[in-house]
Amino acid sequence: MHGEKQISYIMQHNFQQILSRFGIAETDVAPFGDGLINATYRVCNAQGEPKYILQRINHFVFKDVEALQRNIQAVTGHIRQKLTTAKVTDIGRKVLALVPALDEKLYYFDGENYWRIYDFIADSITLTRLTPRSARLSGGTFGDFQYMLSDLPEGTIVESIPGFHNMPLRLSQMEQALKDDTAGRAKEVAHITAELERRKEAYCIQETLYKEGKLPKRINHCDTKLNNILFDKNETPLCVVDLDTVMPGFVLSDIGDFVRIGGNEAPEDEADLSKIKLNKEVIMGYADGYMSKAARFLIRIEAELLAYGPALMAYMQTVRFFTDYLNGDTYYKTVHPLHNLQRTHAQFRLLQLLEAEQKGLQSELLALYEKYRG
Repeated sequence: MHGEKQISYIMQHNFQQILSRFGIAETDVAPFGDGLINATYRVCNAQGEPKYILQRINHFVFKDVEALQRNIQAVTGHIRQKLTTAKVTDIGRKVLALVPALDEKLYYFDGENYWRIYDFIADSITLTRLTPRSARLSGGTFGDFQYMLSDLPEGTIVESIPGFHNMPLRLSQMEQALKDDTAGRAKEVAHITAELERRKEAYCIQETLYKEGKLPKRINHCDTKLNNILFDKNETPLCVVDLDTVMPGFVLSDIGDFVRIGGNEAPEDEADLSKIKLNKEVIMGYADGYMSKAARFLIRIEAELLAYGPALMAYMQTVRFFTDYLNGDTYYKTVHPLHNLQRTHAQFRLLQLLEAEQKGLQSELLALYEKYRG
């Protein structure tokens, strides 16, 4: 058996039943990776060679599994076609491939859980250390990912988590939490409420521009982390993984989320606010890599708004942590009663730092846009 955790005989038997629904005979299954949403397993053949990735889809998070799987099939199929047209070699390692079930569905429902299978991408690794170099590689990979999907017609991909990066929705949820005050916490945090309320209009610019027809929606990854890219053993990027959150939105979300997480030198729940600092080398590494690929399809207004993205995502996450605190900690896992409030303060401090740097970052991003646009 592969992996430190052993699968019981009963569980193995269940796996055999699941795999048989996909026409797969291999039954050597072991937990794989450390994902927080879906349960992931590696499936090996009798010689111990990994052949497939089996996942139990968290249908409490992704409520419409049919639509989720159609999204992934549309995205991977579109990228595969682009790679084929460009005569890229070794395409099997450059894009994920879903394995359909015998009934031709892209998943199997066993009565309680939804399961899907991908082909295993051999000789691939993930990187864990974020450096200016790995940040630039990440930026280029996610920029290219968006570029290849930039001509997908609007409506092809649906929101796998409705309202995931919808700022007006997040604000309405905060306002409802303040009104309900179910945990009796609103009065003690009035100063935070005032700061967030003061910024409301400023962080809904993208929605206004979209309604005016000035800002397009694109297909975004919505979870742009270093470990959502597979690399070969020479640390050359292979492909983007974890496609569950791929959905329509604004391009500033993806660069914004990477900078919010990767550009912050402290954890997002850091209690000592003095430790929250921006890693400008990582930020500019990502920005350079991203623009080197994305400048091919971005329009001017998108390039101008990219520097606004990190502050937007920090503001959104501040609102989300704050809303959960007001609601009595019903969404995010907490380790002490003030954990969500601590997260709120940390995110708000990051927001302030990003706001202070926004003008300079915008100037640098526009310079990169002009450089790579040609």
